[in-house]
This record gives sequence, C-alpha cells and structure tokens, in this order.
Amino acid sequence: MSSEIIKVPDIGGSTDVEIIEIAVSEGDTIDAEDTLITLESDKASMDVPSPKAGKVVKVLVKVGDTVSEGDDIVELEAEGGGEAPAEASSTPAPGSSESAESAEEKPAATSSGSGGGADDAAPTQESAAPAADAAPAEEDASNGEPERKEIRVPDLSGSSDVPIIEVGVSVGDELEEEDPLITLESDKASMDVPSPYKGKLLELTVKEGDTVSEGDLIGYMEVAGTSVAGSAKPKPAAESKAQKAQAPAAKPDKPAETPAGAPSPEAQMAAHKPRDGKLVHAGPAVRMLARELGVDLGLVKPSGPKERVLKEDVHAYVKQVMAGKASTPAAAPSAASGGGIPPIPDQDFSEFGEVEERPIGRLMKMGATNLHRSWVNLPHVTQFDEADITELEAFRKSMKAEAEAQGAKLTPLPFLVKACAYALQQYPQFNISLKADGVTLVQKKYVHIGIAVDTPDGLMVPVIRDVDKKSLIDIAKESVELAKKAQTKKLKREEMTGGCFTISSLGSIGGTAFTPIINAPEVAILGISKAQMKPVWDGKAFEPRLMMPLCLSFDHRAVNGADGARFTALLSQLLSDIRRLLL
Repeated sequence: MSSEIIKVPDIGGSTDVEIIEIAVSEGDTIDAEDTLITLESDKASMDVPSPKAGKVVKVLVKVGDTVSEGDDIVELEAEGGGEAPAEASSTPAPGSSESAESAEEKPAATSSGSGGGADDAAPTQESAAPAADAAPAEEDASNGEPERKEIRVPDLSGSSDVPIIEVGVSVGDELEEEDPLITLESDKASMDVPSPYKGKLLELTVKEGDTVSEGDLIGYMEVAGTSVAGSAKPKPAAESKAQKAQAPAAKPDKPAETPAGAPSPEAQMAAHKPRDGKLVHAGPAVRMLARELGVDLGLVKPSGPKERVLKEDVHAYVKQVMAGKASTPAAAPSAASGGGIPPIPDQDFSEFGEVEERPIGRLMKMGATNLHRSWVNLPHVTQFDEADITELEAFRKSMKAEAEAQGAKLTPLPFLVKACAYALQQYPQFNISLKADGVTLVQKKYVHIGIAVDTPDGLMVPVIRDVDKKSLIDIAKESVELAKKAQTKKLKREEMTGGCFTISSLGSIGGTAFTPIINAPEVAILGISKAQMKPVWDGKAFEPRLMMPLCLSFDHRAVNGADGARFTALLSQLLSDIRRLLL
C-alpha cells in the first residue's frame, strides 16, 4: 500500500467552487469511481470521484470550503501502490534459476528482458501494467512531445447560451497565446475569447451562430509538451458523475402514488420543517426556477437523492400553495415574493387577424426578468415633485461653450447626477441595500450612480463611480462615454455593477410623470420627465418658470414615506439654485 494525495480534477475552468457534501470519512474503504465530495458551482452540481480504490487516510477538506482544480481533497492509501518499483530493482536478471522462482512468486515485480522466453515475458508485462498506471501523471509529459489540448469557453460572469457572432480562426492556424478565437455577444456586451495556449489549431467544434456557455468545448490545439500532461484525465469520470447527479431531474412530472398507510403529500408538506434556503441542496436550475416562481426553497420538501430539491418538488409546492393546502410562514420574507400567482393564459391571436411571432431579444428578456423580480419582491412607493430649473438652464447654456472647449457636452444630466449624489449624502438611508433575509441593511460609504440608457436592443444601466468626488465636467464626459459604449454593446461588467442609485430620464422624449421600477438591490430610483414652462405664483404675480417633474420610486421596507418627500424636496431646492451644492 502507498499513500497519496487525491486532488480536484479539471472542473471546466471554474475556481473557488463550494463543497456542499463530503461523501467519505477517514478509515473508509472505497472503490475507484466512488464519490469523494460534491461540488456546486454557479452552473451545476457535480460529484468528484476517486480515481482509484483504497482506504481513506485523511479528509483534507470540509463542507463549505471552496476548491479549484489541483487542490488537495483526501489522502488515500491506494491498493497496488508504489511498492512494485522497489521490488523490481532487486529482481534477479531473467534467465537465472532464481529469476524463474521470482517470476512465479512476485510476477508484478518482474520486468521482461532479452534472456526470458516469450511465455515468460507476456505475463510479466501484463503484471507490470497496473504499477505503470499508478505512477504519477507527470512522468507522461517528460518526453516533451506535442499535446492535444482542449479549448473551452472561460468564465462568462454567469451568462449562458451566448451567441457566437464571429469565428476569427481556421483549422491549421498557428496561434499565439491570447490571440482571439471567437467573439461572443451577450445581453450586456461583446467579448473576444482568447487562446489559452500557443500552438496549432487542430479542430473547431463551433461555428458562427452557435450559442455557448461557460465550460463548452471550442476546439483542440496542438501544444508543445509541458509538465502538466494528463491533468484533464479525471474529467470524463467527473463529468459522468455530474450527469448522473442531474439524472433525477428527468423524472416524469406525474407524482408517485402514495402507498397505503403513508402520509399524503399535504401531510408531508405540513410536517416539513422550514430550512434556510441558502443551505438547501439544489442545483442552479432549480434555484432559478424557485426565484422565478417566488418560492423559498427552505419550505420545499426534497425528494431527490441526498435530500436534493428537484424541479418537481418546486412545482408540487406551488400547486399546494395555489390549492390552499400549504402556507408560507410570515417569518420567511422571501416566501412572500409572488409564489402562487396564476399565470396569464395564452391566447391564439391569429383568430382576429394576421400576426407575426418572433423571439424576444436577449437584452429585453434579461431586463424583463430583473424588472419583474424587483416589482414582485419590493413594495414600491412613488413620490412626485417638481423642480424649478429656470436658473439652472440659464447657467448651463452660458457654460456650454466653455464645457465644449474642455471636450464635454454639458446637458442637464450632470447637474441631476451631482444633485442626487449630494442628496444621498444628506439622506444616507437611500444609499443602502437590503440583504436577501429582508432584515439586514448594508450601508454604503461610496456614491456610485447608474444612468438608464435606451438602446435599440433594450435598457442598459452603466454606472458612474464616486460621483461625489467628480466635477460636473468629469461627469459630463463620463456619461457620454458610457452611453456610447451602451449603444455599441461595449460595456464591461464592472461598468454596469455596484450602483447605489439610478436616474432614468425621459425628458428628451416627453411625458409629464411616470413610476420607475427600482433597480434592485438598490432601494430607490429617480425618474425625470420633460420640463415645461408653467405659470408659478411668486406671491405677487404668476411668473413663467421652467418646471421639471421628479418621480422618486423607493422600497418602502427600507425608506419611509416622509423621507421620500424630504429627498425630493431637497433635490428641488438644489436644482432650483445649484449654488447650494457648494454649501
């Protein structure tokens, strides 16, 4: 027996993947392909199998740890370990009488030689094969010969089914590391996928128009030999285990009949003790379904292996809620997020005239999901007010030429952004987020403001960072730059995340007022409609003033109605006299 460390195999490029289950204990005797640990990435759950049989000496990880490819998992005392090479070194040369006895007593330790006959050599080679297989994988790479390596789609920040809009290489091309292979266009931006190696492209498995997700195969390359050969060998076993783990999800929708004397599903549901939804054993697809249906997974009774919640379990729970046979405890805030709302029935519109069906755009689909989630989960309140921007407009127009000399286009937007930043500092209760538990506030010490940009494909919200530390000219330049990137789908992920507050302006289009939907996890959003000249009483007479409508939607769980009124009142004062920003 020899002791060796079993490591995490190739997991499709994912890193820091959480361990949700340890399947072995110290002292266990396991076979090859037995599950050691279960991982759950942002894409799927997968079991990591043992590459060989043996006895578990020590478990080197625990539930909740995060691991990456190559990290140590367990120390294993493998069967048929590394004793054979030592014995082989002391084996007498074939052909002597002692050699024949050794060949019968210790066949695994004998190496075939020129002095032995064909009958002696054959069993010797077969016996030596297991010992060669048990040798470290690094020995295979010592020859320095070219290797055939897989190229897979890297981390796409959670995006999936992203279309390929361009293939920049052909089979046979000699590529340098970081040369672009394909170009993807997600719902947020376009990105090139670079080559991870230097070498010759042997095969392409994708074409323009295909859709790919993280970990999908792009092709194969011939790469000069390295010392890491064979690192991807455990992958097929890991993939087969992952597929087996997902197999229960393919069960028929029809629930199993309840045996005589067994409790009914309603009774089982009632007896099920709620758990923390974050700790529930469920795959990403099931969690997404639960979010879409507004179901707290902690209330769902699992029926899968190892108490895994399946899609069927979520559907069964929703049916119980709709039938009034299951309730959602008030102690679970996330459970009251729209579960049980009957869907709008489909209808055949062709009965009434000619129609055309086409799929919704990816960007609009993502926006619809986010907006629906925010509207269902957040209690929206909208506060309306007006700001007299007559003097602000006069000042803006007077500074227009000076701003253009500095390369900036001075629109009303930079003034709005700056005023909102000031108001967020005066009323920090608007610069927070609520955690998923619904009772924990996260107070932000920075001021990043998002700007809703209308694009041909849908709404995008780039974020201007540290607005409170930037001048009007800086904000004007950055807002124009981000808007151009949004229009051309060149925004990076970091340019669309981290916002504290959002401004949605329809002033250039029209309208008198609207109720913007909060860009969760923010707690407030400001809507701006078209400014109009109105007669305003100044105490002596009506004066024509340019009035801008303000529409502030806020999350009533985090912000009181009185604070909403104070916030818009302060904004109105700041925009009426921009000099107040200097105080």
